[in-house]
Amino acid sequence: MDKKDGITGTKIEGILRKVDHTLLTQTATWEEIRQILDGGMKYKTASACIPASYVKRAAEYVEGKLPICTVIGFPNGYSTAAVKAFEAEDAVRSGAEEIDMVINIGGLKDKKYGEIEDEIRKVHEACGGKILKVIIETCLLTDGEKKKMCEIVTNAGAEYIKTSTGFSTSGATFADVALMREYVGKDVKIKAAGGIASFGDAEEFLRLGADRLGTSRLVKLMEKEDGAGGGDVKTV
Repeated sequence: MDKKDGITGTKIEGILRKVDHTLLTQTATWEEIRQILDGGMKYKTASACIPASYVKRAAEYVEGKLPICTVIGFPNGYSTAAVKAFEAEDAVRSGAEEIDMVINIGGLKDKKYGEIEDEIRKVHEACGGKILKVIIETCLLTDGEKKKMCEIVTNAGAEYIKTSTGFSTSGATFADVALMREYVGKDVKIKAAGGIASFGDAEEFLRLGADRLGTSRLVKLMEKEDGAGGGDVKTV
């Protein structure tokens, strides 16, 4: 089996178009971000997901050829709602087309469901019509909490529910995507992120109901096959 798990042609292109090509490590330099942007443009990924401090420069660099995504309240989620809303507004003003926010996980554990829904609504409003993905960090939740977050994200009107930051104890699992597909509203899409390392896994996540994949590794596999090099980096 080759690096593409035997998947070829238009299927590979289709998978890559669902990928948020991602670099969110604390040590990320502009040169590394630029490589992510170049890879995203070359392989026509859905977006490049990068730290907020690079959004303005990245948006200018890609000149509209690639949507820029960034993260807020990341990776722990315990910033206040006002801070998250400001982060989102600032990122959009700088050129972000998509925002991935982390929920207040402790608040969920405390069953502060109304506060969490209100926070998501405030951030969504701050996005000004841009796409909002809500990271619930599934590896830290019970199945009951995951189901509750499907309900809350649906009610709050966000475009996506997202499994993971990629910075906690584990990333996306097939079981979590299947659960989210069953319990989230019909108009809410799903992003699987964290640890997606092969085209075979990517295809299975999409089959189970994911609409978007957060990873850097699929583009890195393509670059290696094309002789462009590129090492592994942290996914979200």
